[in-house]
Amino acid sequence: MKDFDRLKNLSVPSGKIDVVLDTDAFNEVDDQFAIAYLLRSKDKLNVKALYAAPFFNSRSTGPDDGMEKSYNEIIKLLDLMGESVDVFKGSKSFLKDEVTPVISPAAQDLARRANDYSPENPLYVVAIGAITDVASAILINPKMVENVVVVWLGGHSHEYHDTYEFNMEQDIASARVVMKSGVPFVQLPCQGVVHNFTFSEADLVKWFSGKNPLSSYLAENTLQYMSKKDGYWAKTIWDVTAVAWLLNDDDEFMLSRVVPTKLPSYDYKYEDDPIDQVMRYVYYIKKVPLVNDLIKKITM
Repeated sequence: MKDFDRLKNLSVPSGKIDVVLDTDAFNEVDDQFAIAYLLRSKDKLNVKALYAAPFFNSRSTGPDDGMEKSYNEIIKLLDLMGESVDVFKGSKSFLKDEVTPVISPAAQDLARRANDYSPENPLYVVAIGAITDVASAILINPKMVENVVVVWLGGHSHEYHDTYEFNMEQDIASARVVMKSGVPFVQLPCQGVVHNFTFSEADLVKWFSGKNPLSSYLAENTLQYMSKKDGYWAKTIWDVTAVAWLLNDDDEFMLSRVVPTKLPSYDYKYEDDPIDQVMRYVYYIKKVPLVNDLIKKITM
């Protein structure tokens, strides 16, 4: 890829663009907000497919079960919104190394779909879970890195003391595959950057509950998820920010810069020496304008 094309594709896109989203939708409650925000931004985002990503925590019995639950949650949300989008099941496991893909309908679709695009007209791939499906697609079709841009909510800030973050630590091999592949790569770090994009109980009740079936579901789903918390709480709605980067005209929602790429290591740190490749690094979220745009689109 020419330097001009790389820098252009590391900038916020102009005009209407094609997007796919890879999501571990049942892992928490923020993916649902991100999916809704994506689908309610039709003036700029043409959603071509949704991919169900694997996850493994207390809400699943393993990455396979997590992926299946995410797939079902995507279907549930599409039905609630009255939307029709192609949905593909993703990986049933994480990468075992940095050379062997996990074959899945999602990875195969992305590997094939990318061939329809170019550096001048890329496909935007938003990933808001373990990035296994995207890494697998790249391993299946290495040439696709010329034709896509990857936007990932994952890892912590470069200033944070570790990279022990859910999306990254589940599959460090996948993160390394994507970040060193040559694909134009945008990172939204969790702790140190996105962690302040939160909604309190009062926020959810005032701005989302009872406005329409979609907004009520998002609010009640979050309130139920947080119901065991005592005292004041604020839930980070992490994944919305990855979608918002595509809508970030004139830095309306966040600030970012182009930096050398630091790969995550298997001991939950960033490697000291960056590789010879630049990426875009989001370092500040403008919470109020983003919250207002989200509320407007979800409650309309």
